[in-house]
Amino acid sequence: MTEDKGSKASRLILPGEIEETVDSRTDERMDQGALAAIAAAENEAPDPSEFGLKVDAPLGEVAIRAENLGIRYNLNFTKKTKLRTTFANLLDPRRRNAGHFWALRGVDFTVRRGEAVGIVGPNGSGKSTMLLALAGILQPSEGVVEVSGHVSTLLSLNAGFDSELTGRENIALAGALMGIDQRVMREITPGVIRFANIGAFIDAPMKTYSSGMRARVGFAIATSVDPDILLLDEVLQTGDNKFKNKSRKRIAEVLQTAKAVVMVTHDMSWITAFCNRAILMDKGKIVADGDPEEIADMHEQDAEKRAKQKRKAKQLLKHGKVDLVDVRKARRTGTLDKLVEGHEEDYEELKAEKQAKLKEARKERKAQRQAKKAAEAAKTGGGAQAVDSAVRTPKSST
Repeated sequence: MTEDKGSKASRLILPGEIEETVDSRTDERMDQGALAAIAAAENEAPDPSEFGLKVDAPLGEVAIRAENLGIRYNLNFTKKTKLRTTFANLLDPRRRNAGHFWALRGVDFTVRRGEAVGIVGPNGSGKSTMLLALAGILQPSEGVVEVSGHVSTLLSLNAGFDSELTGRENIALAGALMGIDQRVMREITPGVIRFANIGAFIDAPMKTYSSGMRARVGFAIATSVDPDILLLDEVLQTGDNKFKNKSRKRIAEVLQTAKAVVMVTHDMSWITAFCNRAILMDKGKIVADGDPEEIADMHEQDAEKRAKQKRKAKQLLKHGKVDLVDVRKARRTGTLDKLVEGHEEDYEELKAEKQAKLKEARKERKAQRQAKKAAEAAKTGGGAQAVDSAVRTPKSST
């Protein structure tokens, strides 16, 4: 706790926040060079460690509980599905079950007040589906989800926004959709506008906004309504460094009031800086739950492994060893590793052929260089001995 000499009031300094105790007279004496340096510092990429918030206070009551949570998508029914096919799928049990895909299955976890939980994993692992279930947007196909308290979500840059309305009007709309009293929304709207800091665009239609501007408004709304639980899904990757800096401080403020935060991101710096717990997901299941640093390391190792599998699948596809349909299905169902393992011999053959071609190409280039040297030696009149020396090839290694 520090004391402001001007107001004599105590306040809590947030992690990474620089305490400002300079009074107005000092501000007047500050030269332009110092002001320019501060402005430049605000736009520098923030160091995640500056905003690290490892909650030391005892955790509170359970805010979120999921038990045997499962979300199943029906792949048989799409916008292009014909009516006849739809009835056939409904009547035939084999068809009805063949088109199902479990995005989540058998998920059990709890989140307590005061926890900041980061969810990581490869694309298609069920991270976003998990947040949609926690937000009540998706109903469980099996199991239960219990949420205690007011939930504020920022799951998409376009979620809840009407592109034809202005930013100011969309703030009011968002409040109505969250069930917040109009009087309360009128009180917090000026703060939302100041935090978003998009200038005159706040009164322009949202269809004129960039993705970063949408993110600013959405994040400002989600974190200004005093949520008990804040859900964030990959929306903090947009915007400039200055806004990201402000976003980190705002999340720290939310956590200081002992609220729960669940965030999905591919940026491990957010996980290690803010979260006191992390979850690694894969193929719709929780595969690890624990310390953010350890989970981040596991995720990065897994990402390297998956990148290697993708490179192998690309080579197999390029040389006709696998079908494009099989590769797409494997990516969609998270079984690319099994597909690649089943063609390991084919991949090794392709690898050996590539190495043999590279070796032959190196020999050819060496022969060309030696021939060029011999031609140059002949032009300079170095004699038969010089030509013989230029074209003599070293013993080849076998």
